[in-house]
Amino acid sequence: MLGVVNLDKPVGPTSHDMVGLLRRLTGTRRIGHAGTLDPLASGVLPILVGAATRFSEELTGGHKRYLAVIRLGVGSATDDAQGPLTIGGPLPTDDQVRAALPAFVGAILQRPPTFSARKQDGKVAHRAARAGSPIDLPSRMVTVEAIDLVSLGRGETSLDAEVAIRCGAGTYIRSIARDLGDLLGCRGYLASLRRTATAGLDVADALTPDQLIDLAAEGRIGEAILSIADLLPLPHLTLDGAAATRFVHGSSIPVTPDGEGGARAVFSDQLLLGIGTLREGILQPDKVIAPQEVG
Repeated sequence: MLGVVNLDKPVGPTSHDMVGLLRRLTGTRRIGHAGTLDPLASGVLPILVGAATRFSEELTGGHKRYLAVIRLGVGSATDDAQGPLTIGGPLPTDDQVRAALPAFVGAILQRPPTFSARKQDGKVAHRAARAGSPIDLPSRMVTVEAIDLVSLGRGETSLDAEVAIRCGAGTYIRSIARDLGDLLGCRGYLASLRRTATAGLDVADALTPDQLIDLAAEGRIGEAILSIADLLPLPHLTLDGAAATRFVHGSSIPVTPDGEGGARAVFSDQLLLGIGTLREGILQPDKVIAPQEVG
């Protein structure tokens, strides 16, 4: 088995739990995922099957879409609903929320959450924070393409702003929620998060764990596995038989330049062979699918 499953992860399980589920359903040990979702988040989790695990970096690095509920007027030590929670400052007006959102669009400097999987000096941030020694994580540049306000729901002590976010890899939506609350002087945290698109996959087409279990029970789990070739965000390059053989054995190959150099998804007879880098008419294999790994 080789490909990608478009899984709609529910709230509760970890991404690793979903990997374990697919190992059981497919009978394949070589299972991974492209882009972790926290237990409290739901939505698209690309599950990589077989040799497709080799291309997690390419699938993880693309743009993503989220639907998030940011709760203003309440702070959280974890920047999400895990808490503990504390009451913040006075609630902003609807117009103040609308006016503040553009500050988080573009190339922005963002500080990761204290409770995150980021590492520094060999220490994992969330483990250090739970041990009472939080790490002062450095800020880094991320790209947010758009934040669109979907709705506002006002309660007695909090204000829920539902937003649709388009962003690049490495963006923490929890940090946006925290920083929006700080900008408005009321504190804020991420109350809920649903990833609606990533790696060329859309949540409208995703399958739930129950649907996958049903397919496996009917002996049809293979129907859930999509072609990795259709999802790699790279220009395609096709090789003939002799060149294809040399490529899968790791040899550099002279090819006719098809534009500027860079990474290519390499095919032969519409079959994905791997990824190579083209420089000055020479194709260097980077990641190769061995013939025995296909099918």
